[in-house]
Amino acid sequence: MKKLLACLTLFVVLSGLLSGCWSRKELGELAIVLGAAVDRAPDNQVRLTLQLARPRSFAGGGETRGGGAEATTWVVSETGRTVQDAERKLAGRISRRIYWAHSGIVVFGEEAARHGMQYYTNFFYRAHHPRETTWVLVAKGEAKDILETSSELEYSSAQDIGFQARGKTVFPVNLKEMVIMRATPGTNITLPRVEVVDSGVIQGPGKEKPAGHKGVALTGTAVFSKVYLLGWLDESETRGLLWLKGKMLAGIITIPSLTDSDKEMSIEIIRGQTEVEPQYDGDSVWFNVDIVVEGDLLEQQSAENFLEREVRKAIEEEIAREVEEKARLALEKAQREYGVDIFDFGVAFHRKYPGEWKELKDRWDEVFSAAEVNITVEAYLRRSGLQGKRTALEE
Repeated sequence: MKKLLACLTLFVVLSGLLSGCWSRKELGELAIVLGAAVDRAPDNQVRLTLQLARPRSFAGGGETRGGGAEATTWVVSETGRTVQDAERKLAGRISRRIYWAHSGIVVFGEEAARHGMQYYTNFFYRAHHPRETTWVLVAKGEAKDILETSSELEYSSAQDIGFQARGKTVFPVNLKEMVIMRATPGTNITLPRVEVVDSGVIQGPGKEKPAGHKGVALTGTAVFSKVYLLGWLDESETRGLLWLKGKMLAGIITIPSLTDSDKEMSIEIIRGQTEVEPQYDGDSVWFNVDIVVEGDLLEQQSAENFLEREVRKAIEEEIAREVEEKARLALEKAQREYGVDIFDFGVAFHRKYPGEWKELKDRWDEVFSAAEVNITVEAYLRRSGLQGKRTALEE
């Protein structure tokens, strides 16, 4: 009887604990962060900018009762000695609890990145609120300006940037991946570059007008040495970076016509693979890089017959030449101008030569800058869309 009573008592106590809501988070009590921006402020201060969702606007689809457009986000900034200090000051200005779980991006300003990322990233690693899957980017200029833009297709510019990052036309990096990059010997951090751009034109019945605000675009890559921003890769060089890292999973290759230099053809990438083989003879280091690309012909301005074996082979050679050119652009920039390994070549060397790596790791960027890189590209055309050659009407 006593055992039964004790069991019933324990059951009642545990049931009370399990049914409680001690850690509940009511939506009406939260200020939902969509994106964050960090800039270096005067006197070595930190400026934290948050893009917050305005629940009333999101619920109404961005429309007021009168039918006019209403802002879906609120952008607010505060300055402090650290990121946490700035967030604490923001918490004093915001009527709801700052909630980070839905933050999709964190953008660091150019000056902050050049000063050293270690001064601004620790909060995002250490605090339990931000997600490790948050995309990390570097702004050309001030990061605050990025969050003060709008999107014509998404509810916020933070969502817009997140979708662009997932498009794989740049090298996307989240917080977790940036930590791994920083901790991995034989490589350096690269992050997408984001810029403010024109938003285009809004069209309506019988009228056309500018969008009235600025938008955002991913326009290249930020190159780091350890935690310090060195400079940028443009969009062409970024494509080369993706090829050399084996991350070129989508995109278009445009090459000149075989018969008319004023005409072009475009090939959609459907598959790509990169293999890096380090070589070391005790004195010199070099790398053999083999790239394989497969694509579909989607647009042709000239009249070559894709079905002819010689024509097909010539197009494949042009594709290979284009890929190699982009890869060499990125390689030249990294070796000659910045002097840092951003392609994980050091990781490949460490894997193949673990003993020799101990001797070279402390001066790896210097070794990489002097290394010869042999690039071989094989390209294959798989399909030609819905037609094998241009019709008489198109010619």
